[in-house]
Amino acid sequence: MMSWLGYGSEEQPQQQLSSEEASKAKDLVAHGADGDDDFKDALEDDEIDGGKSFEVTDEELKIVRAELATEFPDDYKYLSDAYILSVASKPYSKDPSIRRPLEYSMEKLTNVMEFRAAEGAPEMKDLVKIGNGPAADAPDEEKLLKANALVVALNYSGLYFHGLTKDGRPILWVRANRMPWYPDVDASINALVTLADAGIMGMPEGVTDFVCIAESSYPPPPNPTYLIKLLKTLVKGYPDRLGALWSAPVSSVVQFVMNLLLPLMPGRLASKVVLLDVDAVKVKLTDVLMHGEQDIPNFFGGPADHDALYPEESYAENKGEGTLKFDYFGMVERLEEAKKEFEAQNKK
Repeated sequence: MMSWLGYGSEEQPQQQLSSEEASKAKDLVAHGADGDDDFKDALEDDEIDGGKSFEVTDEELKIVRAELATEFPDDYKYLSDAYILSVASKPYSKDPSIRRPLEYSMEKLTNVMEFRAAEGAPEMKDLVKIGNGPAADAPDEEKLLKANALVVALNYSGLYFHGLTKDGRPILWVRANRMPWYPDVDASINALVTLADAGIMGMPEGVTDFVCIAESSYPPPPNPTYLIKLLKTLVKGYPDRLGALWSAPVSSVVQFVMNLLLPLMPGRLASKVVLLDVDAVKVKLTDVLMHGEQDIPNFFGGPADHDALYPEESYAENKGEGTLKFDYFGMVERLEEAKKEFEAQNKK
């Protein structure tokens, strides 16, 4: 998550923010959040306690499915039945003692799908394929440029999904020291969307969220533009998708960014962010990773070698005839294998 927050470093030393830098970052983030009414509405709605849920009938689920298929014929399968039920079963923001009206749930789901359409989410996988192929095969110059920018962001290998938790949630790993100091904000968000969608499609049946585990050493000062676009993407495009975020080690810059963003987050999202020291994160990972201690990566003192699968860009080879070095397609295959293993172990 820390690289989601605009961090990055090439083994740079920890930095302290000056009072001027801190003040500027606060102003830029606050200004970015103020101008989006849809974002504010999403924040207010997400404040409702998500612990209580109500029944949603099979017939109601079919109605929602049919409407989504009509409005978004090319992307409606992105939303699983489990996720639709999790949204539709929540308390109503105007009266938490009752369930959301079906029309209201449909509106929330439609907002997610419209956000995906506006951000070009359904085409991201195709852009990865374009970036992995010869330039001559690209359908047009505009898509080639967008694909190449996406591939550059992916090639840092600072974000990748690998493995599941004991309860079947895919894990998004963050390597903050691999990310660029001055990111291409749009391309970085596109990379996040590409990876998040891969993680969602790799969820076992009944699972609706993923977790993020960040190795957050050496973060430079945050990028305010990226910060606010990240937060809007999470709240508007991926509501209730982030199940937990654990970050270690803790630094003054990490603490500053959290203090900056937490007031802007919905309460339920903010409560999922936990900063840990290195010893505490090893205990946490042993408890939550599907294979326990053997799944802890070596950058947290465990035996799992993530670098063999997701090396730094300078050590990676092109995957095809294009510029893609990040093993996106291998990542997807490994997620599918982990999903099958989990479902086999949890057959009813």
